[in-house]
Amino acid sequence: MLQELTIKNFAIISSLHLGFTDGMTALTGETGAGKSIIIDAVSLLAGARSSIEYIRQGSEKCLVEGLFDLPRQREFQVLMEELGIEVDEAGLIVQRDLNISGKSISRVNGRIVTLANLRRIGQFLVDIQGQNDHQELMHPESHLRLLDSFGDAPFQAIKRDYQAAYQSYQTLANQVKKFKQNEQSFVQRIDMLTFQQEEIGIADLTLGEEEKLMEEREKLTNYQKIVDSLSYSYQAMTNEETSALDTIGSASQELQTIASLDKDYETISDNVHSAYYLLQDAISEIGRQLDLLELDEERLDLVNERLELIHQLKRKYGESVATILRYYDQISQELLDSDFSGDKLEKLESELRVKEEKLQSLAKHLRQARKEMAKKLESAIQHELKDLYMENARFEVAFKESKYTHDGFDEVEFYITTNPGEPLKPLVKVASGGEISRVMLALKTIFSKTQGLTSIVFDEVDTGVSGRVAQAIADKIYQIGKNSQALCITHLPQVAAKADHQLFIRKEIANGRTLTKVEELTENERTEEIARMLAGTEITDLTVEHAKELLQLAKK
Repeated sequence: MLQELTIKNFAIISSLHLGFTDGMTALTGETGAGKSIIIDAVSLLAGARSSIEYIRQGSEKCLVEGLFDLPRQREFQVLMEELGIEVDEAGLIVQRDLNISGKSISRVNGRIVTLANLRRIGQFLVDIQGQNDHQELMHPESHLRLLDSFGDAPFQAIKRDYQAAYQSYQTLANQVKKFKQNEQSFVQRIDMLTFQQEEIGIADLTLGEEEKLMEEREKLTNYQKIVDSLSYSYQAMTNEETSALDTIGSASQELQTIASLDKDYETISDNVHSAYYLLQDAISEIGRQLDLLELDEERLDLVNERLELIHQLKRKYGESVATILRYYDQISQELLDSDFSGDKLEKLESELRVKEEKLQSLAKHLRQARKEMAKKLESAIQHELKDLYMENARFEVAFKESKYTHDGFDEVEFYITTNPGEPLKPLVKVASGGEISRVMLALKTIFSKTQGLTSIVFDEVDTGVSGRVAQAIADKIYQIGKNSQALCITHLPQVAAKADHQLFIRKEIANGRTLTKVEELTENERTEEIARMLAGTEITDLTVEHAKELLQLAKK
């Protein structure tokens, strides 16, 4: 149930706070006073699309906030858990903020939610039935959805099982279709990857190899420079006439003679002595390196060829040997996972046939459940139509088999006859506007008992009817109010009189601006308003007595 509604800077409403109760509440007032604007505000709380046109002229933003009783359906509790919204017995606060820039923010119990999720929540809170919404009955493609909404929990479980199987079937069917359509391009890719795998694999790259090869090439290309440098150094230290080693050896012997005289002399002597032996080691190593040196031009060619191969692979597959090896592992895994053989397609098609058989079985089960449910709906609607002075009407749900869809393989259309002896014909072809409205009202009466909606809003659904039919519509909306809170915008005095509460909406001009005001009417004020609805501008004593009579009859 909608407990409270707060509106700020919305259309011609500057600021408005309304409290609602259970039962049936009528909203009346002159045309253009803002009755439908209030319903538009409630629609926003149920997830309707917003527009900057809603923002009151001269304002930067508008706000709509509603406090609802907490829905009791298990599905609602699951949804709240999924969205991470905390709830308590105090109720559910839904808020929409709309900025002049077009930005809209939706909050539920203080948590920001997307518009799509707000719609999911809104379906548990309020059902808004506009004066043109009966057109839904004029589109046979909507009849299946209307029928299914009559289903109880066991039926919804059957439908969910079918939909899960349908989704699984469609996923596999798309996979098979894609497999067939793209098989050639996939084969081409496999050929390319196979070539790349072979090219990299034959190269047999190893981490750090490039750096070692570059170092080796540096030595090979600088062979003469290395030989000259080592030879000169060796000659300088071993020359018989100017041998550096002999000179340092003589110096070492001379320093040893004074080493015992002073600690500093001893240190100098030790250092020179060490240098002598280090030079001996260096001369031996230089000699060894000279013996090892050999210009191997063939090896230089091999090193250059290897480095060129690595350079080419880097241009194709990555900036380094490590990157190339990672790419090799990646394509190797892809090739390992790929299976485009005929066996693979045959296996997929076999699996698809199994899923199709299961889908057929579940679809037949769903159809049977629908037909059983349709019989109950037919009986319930005919009972409601009698109360709406269509006692001769016969209503039937016709089934036709179609292709598989998310909702089964059923096509459903409502048939009706309103005259005795006349055959059943499609509702969209034979029913008048008033009859369509009454059929929709019959559906809403039934659904209010089965769907557990907290609020149902009727926006001038009684347009175009009068007399006893108007009274019957009033009775039905009142009956709906016993199961769900019913808010009804009406111009019919019979409907207004039947309400438990009546809100009067009027507009006034203040400081050159139009404002909407709402007030709950007392018993005497209700009499005056219903008299106005009966007579228009000129209210007579007889009109007032008629209004009193309507209210008294409604109480009975």
